[in-house]
Amino acid sequence: NLGAYLSTFSASVPTYLYGTLLSGQYDFPAIYVEVDGVYTHTAPVDAYRGAGRPEATYLVERIVETAARETGIDPAELRRRNFVRTFPHQTPVIMNYDAGDYEASLDAALEAIDYKGFAARKSEAASRGKLRGIGFSSYIEACGLAPSAAVGSLGAGVGLWESAEVRVNPTGNIEVLTGSHSHGQGHETTFAQLVASRLGVPLDSVEIVHGDTDKVQFGMGTYGSRSGAVGMSAIVRALDKIETKAKKIAAHLMEAAVEDIVFENGTFTVQGTDKSLAWAELSLAAYTAHGFPSADIEPGLKEGAFYDPTNFTFPAGCHICEVEIDPDTGITRIVKFVAVDDFGTVINPMIVEGQVHGGIAQGIGQALLEHGVYDPDSGQLVTGSYMDYCMPRADDLPSFTLGFTKTVCPSNPLGMKGCGEAGAIASPPAIINAVTDALGIRDIEMPATPARVWEALQSAAPRAAAE
Repeated sequence: NLGAYLSTFSASVPTYLYGTLLSGQYDFPAIYVEVDGVYTHTAPVDAYRGAGRPEATYLVERIVETAARETGIDPAELRRRNFVRTFPHQTPVIMNYDAGDYEASLDAALEAIDYKGFAARKSEAASRGKLRGIGFSSYIEACGLAPSAAVGSLGAGVGLWESAEVRVNPTGNIEVLTGSHSHGQGHETTFAQLVASRLGVPLDSVEIVHGDTDKVQFGMGTYGSRSGAVGMSAIVRALDKIETKAKKIAAHLMEAAVEDIVFENGTFTVQGTDKSLAWAELSLAAYTAHGFPSADIEPGLKEGAFYDPTNFTFPAGCHICEVEIDPDTGITRIVKFVAVDDFGTVINPMIVEGQVHGGIAQGIGQALLEHGVYDPDSGQLVTGSYMDYCMPRADDLPSFTLGFTKTVCPSNPLGMKGCGEAGAIASPPAIINAVTDALGIRDIEMPATPARVWEALQSAAPRAAAE
C-alpha cells in the first residue's frame, strides 16, 4: 500500500530496502521476491526508522518462528542451525554480508533473559491465571547508505557519498563541517569525540557545524544509519589529510624528516630525540608560515574530503521479548525485553543505548498500540489526532536489558555499522512471536491490541475444545 500518491522515497521502501534483506541472518539457498505496489485512498507512505528492513525482518522471523513450532524444534536452536557462519557471504538477494557473528548475539541474549528458566516462569504465571510467552527476533539490516555505484545501478539520480571539512584555527580550535545532519542523534557529541581523540585536544575545542548551507558546501544528509559509517568516515579522511600536512609543518619547524615525525596525544615529536611541538604551537605556526618552503607547504591548516563507501554495513543482533497476557481482558504486558546488538565499533555507548531504547519503543508501538484506522465507507482517517492514535507511553514500556557484541565492519575506516534503526527493526516480530506463543496460536495481526488478543483467545477456545 503506497497510499494515494508517491512521495519522494516511498517506492524504495517495499522494494530495494525490503527484498534485499529477505535472507536475514540465514544461509538460505534460494529466495524469490516480487512486490506489487498499490495506490489506495490512504495517506502516502514514506521512510520511517528502518523503512523496508522492519518488514523484511518481520516476514523472515515470523516464518522461522512458525517453522520451529511446526517442526517441534526449539526456536533458538532452529535459528542457530541456519545462521550464516562464513564471511563474506553472498545472499541470493544482492547483498554481500561482510562480517558478523550471529551466534554470539543469540547466546548473549539467551543468557540475559534466562531462557533456561522460562518454563518455570510460565508455570508460575499460569498459577496466577496469566498466559506467558517468549519470542525471538534475529535481525539484520543493510545501512550506511550507500555505495554510489550500487544505488546508481538501481536508478538513483544521485551519489550517496558524504563530505566533511576540518578547519584548524590559529588558536588550535577546530571547526568541523559535515554534510550529515543531526536531528537528535547526538552528532555534535560523537563527532567531536572522534576529532578530539584523533588530534589529542579537549572536547570543548571542537565545534561541529551541520545543516548550515551557507558554510557546508555539499552533503547528502542523515538516513539509513549512515552518519557514523559514512559521515564520520569522511571526517576521518579529512583528518588524515590534516595530520599529513601538520607533520610536514612539524618537520620543517623542527628541522627533521617527515617520516621521523610522530604525532600522539596532541604532540609532535621527532622520533629518537627530545624535540617536540604542541598542537597549539603548530596550529599557530601554520598561519604565521614563517620560512615555509612555498613549493611544498602552503600556509593554513584546512582540509576537506569525500567518502564513498565500498559496501553497505550490516548491523545485526538478537532481541528476545517475554510477555504476560491477562486472558480476561486481553491486555499484554511486556515483562522482559533483551536486545543484544552488533554495531561494530561504538564511539559513545550512552548515545547508542539511547538509540536502541527509542527504536524498541517505536517497535512496541507498532506491535501493540499504533494503528491508522480509516472509515471503510468514506475513507476518512479516524485516528488523525493523538487523542485517537495510541502511541506508547512510559507505563507501556519495560526496562530494557541491552548488550553488545562486536565484529568490526571492514568497509569503512572506523569499523562502524550503525545503530539508529535496529530497535524498530527487531522488536515487532519478537513481540508478536511472544504474543502468539503465549496464546498458542499461529498468527495475530499487528497491532495486537487487547481487543484483538481477547478475540483470538475466544476463537482459539472452541478449536482447543474440539481437538
